[in-house]
Amino acid sequence: MNRRGLILGAGATAPFLGTGLAFAKEGAPVARTRHGEVRGYLDDGIKVFKGVPYGADTATRRFLPPAPPEPWQGVREATAYGLASPQTHAGEAIGEDCLKLNVWTPGLRDGARRPVMFYIHGGEYSHGSGSAELYDGARLCRRGDVVVVTVNHRLAAVGHLYLGKIAGPEYAASGNVGILDLILALRWVRDNIAEFGGDPSRVMVFGQSGGGAKIATMTGIPLAKGLFHRAITMSGQQVTASGPLGATERAKAYLAALKLAPEQWPQLKTLPIERLVEAMDAPDPNIHKSGIYWGPVLDNAVIHRHAFYPDAARIMPEVPLIIGNTHDETRYFFRNEPGLFSLTWDALPARLGPEMRTDIDPDFVVAEYRRLYPNYSPTDVFFAASTAARSWRGAVIEQEVRAASGLPVQAYQVNWRSLLDGGKWGAPHTIDIPLAFDNTDKPAAASGDGPAARAMAEVVSETFIAFARTGDPANPKLPAWPVYELDKRSTMIFDLPPHVEDDPRAAERRLFAQVPWVQRGTF
Repeated sequence: MNRRGLILGAGATAPFLGTGLAFAKEGAPVARTRHGEVRGYLDDGIKVFKGVPYGADTATRRFLPPAPPEPWQGVREATAYGLASPQTHAGEAIGEDCLKLNVWTPGLRDGARRPVMFYIHGGEYSHGSGSAELYDGARLCRRGDVVVVTVNHRLAAVGHLYLGKIAGPEYAASGNVGILDLILALRWVRDNIAEFGGDPSRVMVFGQSGGGAKIATMTGIPLAKGLFHRAITMSGQQVTASGPLGATERAKAYLAALKLAPEQWPQLKTLPIERLVEAMDAPDPNIHKSGIYWGPVLDNAVIHRHAFYPDAARIMPEVPLIIGNTHDETRYFFRNEPGLFSLTWDALPARLGPEMRTDIDPDFVVAEYRRLYPNYSPTDVFFAASTAARSWRGAVIEQEVRAASGLPVQAYQVNWRSLLDGGKWGAPHTIDIPLAFDNTDKPAAASGDGPAARAMAEVVSETFIAFARTGDPANPKLPAWPVYELDKRSTMIFDLPPHVEDDPRAAERRLFAQVPWVQRGTF
């Protein structure tokens, strides 16, 4: 099956295969889950299981909370990634039977009680999967004697279409079923990971971009309590969830794109999934020049309060949290707009204004950046100001309210510059993925590869492993890393060598603190 195309269906491969196939040969690892046995394969000594069901097919449960998978007889082949959630621009096989996860482990049933590193993919709440090559966990397993898990879950309309005020109480949780999928996957880890050599009492969740936002969201959800024990958000913030009225307006806009009136919503349950996908990029009724925002909803069913407003949720105060960002986040977002590298000072304010996502005079911002950084070009100012205003700002708010609430939090910033294209991308969004997974050799790695990239990856991956193991990121690759407190704002700078700075980019932080910041999708 061509996994690079947009393929819709119930399954990409037959789950039970004959014994003559290569992956079913004698010696392939077999694990017993609570729902049935799965057979994986060996990757240079690491036991790999892909496409393991943690939930039932969602096709008959559209917009409803997930259910555990049906038990199966015999040994199910677990050698290929499962379907990604229905989404636009997928680039891989998609379908509603998408509640699958992947496990990499050094050992089975050996009582080793290894730390578990549970990764949640990005792509906001509308795109992506746990199947990307960058998320391969084999190198982390070898480096740190850990168990790595990646996961697929419902996204976009099938994960976050809020029907509570349209369809009634049965659908009260519909705006958050994608998050409930993650919670079900974490319950699967709790119940099954010992079979895979893991410790269910040492589960670290980590995720980049949308994955970090999902983790931030879960810190405020009572149903997630006790399912993870440390957390790292990587360039992913979720200060507030969407309100129920705004989410209802989005649901109506989606129905209108499908040419359905609100009272015709029951047709959503039986429409072909292709139709649902086609409308997922319909215009958002509240965000200018944007497709519909799909994300968590303050529904008082799953989410009862915002995770970081008015303060940090105290649902799980015992869980230490690391909040990270990269120095040049937006160089990634605009990588396909080459004209930005020839910006003039005259053209800069108009181009910068809409990208800051906050109402502040761009002429004033440009003047301040020219004063702070007299050697910056117009291009440098564009990327620095848009990063500080729209990407970094949410992370700062989370760090501030977490520290003010007396909850454990540490901060990092990646300053190490990508090796690609002569370093023109700086330290862009996604660069910490290959560094954390020690996968700089993968073609999609924003880091590029080479001795410096591998040295940086060694620092970051060892730090993540240490945090997973003990809840403290301290390790021989780092200097002492203080907690984040408001008087110092100590931040680990991932660079060669790594070092700590107090209140990095303080002037930029103070500049944008002059104006309110609202999480995209709140209204």
